[in-house]
Amino acid sequence: MLRHFRILTLCSLAALFCLVPAQRGLAQDKDDADDIPVSDATSQCLACHEGLHPGIVAGWRKSRHARITPAEGLKKDEQARRVSSTDIPEELQETVVGCAECHTMRSGKHADTFEHAGFQVHVVVSPDDCATCHATEREEYKDNLMSQAYGNLVNNPFYQQFVVSVNGHMARTDTGKAEFTPSDPETYAESCLYCHGTKLSVNGTKTHDTDYGSFDVPVIEGWPNQGPGRINLDGSKGSCTPCHTRHTFSIAEARSPATCGECHSGPDVPAYKVYDLSKHGTIYNSKHGDWDFDAVPWTVGKDFRAPTCATCHISEVVSPDGTVIAKRTHAVTPRLPWRIFGLIYAHPQPAKADTSIIVNQDGIHLPTTFDGDIAMDFLIGEKEQDARTGNMQAVCRSCHGASWVEHHWARFENTIKVTNERTRAATKVMSEAWKDGLATGLDKDGNPFDEYPERLWTGVWFFAANHVRYASAMAGGGDYGVFERGRYNVSERFIELNDWVTNQKIMKQPKGK
Repeated sequence: MLRHFRILTLCSLAALFCLVPAQRGLAQDKDDADDIPVSDATSQCLACHEGLHPGIVAGWRKSRHARITPAEGLKKDEQARRVSSTDIPEELQETVVGCAECHTMRSGKHADTFEHAGFQVHVVVSPDDCATCHATEREEYKDNLMSQAYGNLVNNPFYQQFVVSVNGHMARTDTGKAEFTPSDPETYAESCLYCHGTKLSVNGTKTHDTDYGSFDVPVIEGWPNQGPGRINLDGSKGSCTPCHTRHTFSIAEARSPATCGECHSGPDVPAYKVYDLSKHGTIYNSKHGDWDFDAVPWTVGKDFRAPTCATCHISEVVSPDGTVIAKRTHAVTPRLPWRIFGLIYAHPQPAKADTSIIVNQDGIHLPTTFDGDIAMDFLIGEKEQDARTGNMQAVCRSCHGASWVEHHWARFENTIKVTNERTRAATKVMSEAWKDGLATGLDKDGNPFDEYPERLWTGVWFFAANHVRYASAMAGGGDYGVFERGRYNVSERFIELNDWVTNQKIMKQPKGK
C-alpha cells in the first residue's frame, strides 16, 4: 500500500508540472492550449509515460482522439460524423479520448486488469471498449469474416492439417516419409495467427522495474498480437488496430493500401501486389500525395482519383454533389458476392462469418467437395449475390461507364469458372494418386498437404489460381495473372503433378509390362 501511495503521489506531482506542456503539444487544431480538455486521469498517465513511451504519446497527440471530444464529435453533420454511438456516458463526453479513457474502460470485464498507480488498468483494448463511441462500427465488424478469423482457422480440422504441414516440426520416418508434427505456440503465433489473431490469456504477473518504481503487471500469453480475429481478454473477438494502428487510430492509414498489404500480399492472397501493378495502383503511386485521406465522407474525383482497398470494400463514397455511392461499412461483405481465395474452389460468400460451422457433403469442413460440389446451405444465394454485385459495381461506375463495368465483371466471373475448371482437373489427378496409394489422403486418415504431389496440387489452387482471380477481380496486375504468378503457374503445376503420378504408376508396374 505504501509503495502504491508513493507511486501515485509521484505521478500526481509530475502531472502538475507536465500537464501544461502535455496540453500544449496537443494544440494542433486549436488556437489556445487551454481549449484541449484532458481528463485528470489521462494527465497522470501522460506525466509518466511521456518519458517511458514517448513514441506512444507522440502518436496519440497527432490523433483525432487527442483533439476532439466525443461531445464535439456528436455535433458534426451525420454524414461527416465519426462517432456513431448516441449514448456515450456523460463523464466521457467533455474530455478528449486519452490513455485512461481507453485503458480503464470496462475494467471489470478484462482478465488483464491490474492495479496501477491508483487506477484499474488493462493492457489490451478491445473492440467492445471502442464500441463506447463507435457502436455501429463494432456491430458491423461482428459480421466480418475477419472478426472470426481465429476460429475459422483453429476450429477447422481440415486446415489445421495444412497448418501442421507448414509450421510443424519436421522429421524423416523409418520408411523415408517426411513427417510433420504440431509446432510450438510461439511459432504458430507469429505465422498464421499473426494475421488471423491469437487467443489471449493471463498467466500470472511479472514485476517491471522503471524509473517511476516497480509495477506488477499481468503476463499475457498470445501477446503482442493485432490480428483482426484476436480473442481478447474480455471475451470479445477482433481488433481495430490492424487498420487503425495504435495510438493514432488514423482513418487515413486505414484507407492506405499498404495497411491492407500487411496481411494481403502473400501468394495465398496477393491483393496488395496485384493492386500495386494495376492501373489503379499506378495512379495511386503517382498521385496520392495530392489526395485527402482524412475527408469524411470520401468524395470521388475530389478527394481521390483512383480507388484503394477501402474505397471498394469499406469507405462511404459520395459524388461531388453529395450523393451516396456506397455506404460505409465495417462488415466488408456487403460488397463481396464471391469468395475467391483460401479455398480449393471459388464460391459464393459464406452466409455467416463463422465458417468453421461449414461441412460439405463429404463431411469435410469445406464449402465445396473435392469434386467442386457446393455446400449451398452455408453460403449466400443468388439473390444476395446479385445485391452485393450491385453494391460493388456502384463504386466502379463512379469512375467507369456501364459498358466497361459490365464487361469487366463478365470477364471476372468467367475467370472464376475457368480457374475452378483448372482446379478440378488437377484435383482429379490428385484424387487418382490418393486412390492408387501414391499418397495418403483423408480416406486413409492422412494429411492431404504433407507429400510432394499434394504440394503441387495445393500450389494450383492456393497460390496460382488465386493470383489469376485477383488479377481479374482488381482489373489489373498485367502479367501478374499470366506468366509472373498466374495462368502459366496453374498449367505448370498441373503438368508436374500429372507427370509425377504417371511416372509413379509406370514404376509400380511389374517389370516386362
